[in-house]
Amino acid sequence: MTSLVPIHYNEGGAAMAAAGFCRMSAAKPFFEGTDEGSDVEYKNKFKYVINFMYYSFIIGAVYLLLQYGLSLIAPFIAAFIIAYILRGPAKFCSKRLRIPYKLVAFLLVLVFYCTIGFLIALICIKLFSTFTDLVLRLPVIYTTQMEPHLFSMYRQIEKEISRMDPELISVINEYFNHFIQSLGNLISSLSMMAVGGVSGIASSLPIFFIKLLLMIISSFFIAADFDMMANFILRQFSGRGKVLVIEIKEYIVGTLFKCIESYALIMSITFMELSIGLSILGVKKPVLIALVIACFDILPILGTGGIMVPWAVITALQGNFSMALGLFVLYLIVTVVRNIIEPKIVGSRIGLHPVVTLASMFVGVQLFGVIGLFGFPITLSLLRHLNSKGVIKLFR
Repeated sequence: MTSLVPIHYNEGGAAMAAAGFCRMSAAKPFFEGTDEGSDVEYKNKFKYVINFMYYSFIIGAVYLLLQYGLSLIAPFIAAFIIAYILRGPAKFCSKRLRIPYKLVAFLLVLVFYCTIGFLIALICIKLFSTFTDLVLRLPVIYTTQMEPHLFSMYRQIEKEISRMDPELISVINEYFNHFIQSLGNLISSLSMMAVGGVSGIASSLPIFFIKLLLMIISSFFIAADFDMMANFILRQFSGRGKVLVIEIKEYIVGTLFKCIESYALIMSITFMELSIGLSILGVKKPVLIALVIACFDILPILGTGGIMVPWAVITALQGNFSMALGLFVLYLIVTVVRNIIEPKIVGSRIGLHPVVTLASMFVGVQLFGVIGLFGFPITLSLLRHLNSKGVIKLFR
């Protein structure tokens, strides 16, 4: 028979039991790992928020710098780039000719600016004179060429309508006269706006020449002491930072040349399309006109449409509808082909998917214009390269 041992219960024993239970709970919880898992999850979320805020701050600072500060330091950045490009030829000539490096760098910068400046001056003078002549002649072209064709078209339409319903003639006359008057006012206002734009450009020339002078003078000083300035900049970084700066510099230089090669190929394709199309349409000097349009095609604001669309509209107003239709179809072909090949060619050169390249080019143009067109894809390509190298960790 089993004996029952009485259990004596008192307040002290209850307190001791409760204390023991608390110690057991602290040592080993009922749901093992729950507190540790939530703590790790909380730390991961906190780390994600901190990283997000950090990279957002970096992106915001870069955006503000490019949007508002780039114009202030642009002459010096351009001077540094020109000095970097001329650094290799200057060292080569200095070793071959046994002439001091600073003297060779000074002469090369001088030759560079004289050659480039002469070519740019010739092109700008020619374009400016042609554009000014066209703007001043717009009202004369309208009254002597466009308006007669419009009246002849109206007379034909009037004859056809008089056969169907003669009562509509008065209404059509009123609308046509209003249209002619509005079109004439539009041509005059466009001419005045163009003259105002030219005047605005002329008024901004002093600031432009000041920046140009700063760039030229800085180029001479930077080219003469390029290695000293580059070493000074590198000394401001730690060991890891120095490696990162050198890696970024080498990759951007290589990628930039790949972008230039890509757009040269795109311009060549556009030039061939325009040359063939303009020759079929019977345009005089098709090769020269195709070359000019292909050069404008690289600009995001003007592009091919900045020349082809007004040309087609003016040709249609002059009564040459077949030529206008041919110019418009040629413009559509060139635009469609470029939008197909541009993301593929640029993306394959810099290592980005065509969709990513197209999106980055669009966003870059919207935010920073021409600089964003090139800068955004190169920046994304650089981030992808640094992430694949393990220098930074942005995505998997």
